[in-house]
Amino acid sequence: MRMFDSPGSLLPAALTLAAVIGLIWLAGRIVGWGRFTPRPGAARRLSVQEVLAVDTRRRLLLVGCEGRRVLLMTGGAQDVVLGWLPDRPETPP
Repeated sequence: MRMFDSPGSLLPAALTLAAVIGLIWLAGRIVGWGRFTPRPGAARRLSVQEVLAVDTRRRLLLVGCEGRRVLLMTGGAQDVVLGWLPDRPETPP
């Protein structure tokens, strides 16, 4: 039993494949216009500045939020805010 009996039966398969690829491309363009992706040049208000593995389950994260920084511990029994860091590092006298 052959899948394609004649070259004419290959045409609908090729057109269906082209339609599916076109729909995938169109969906990608629509998502790019939406709010799912950040716009180029837009200021980001939230960023993960550093991540440190404490052990196999827990992570220590330094997160920036509108110019301030907060230290978070995640991955244990519960996530914990360890505290906000000072705006400016203290300079020794």
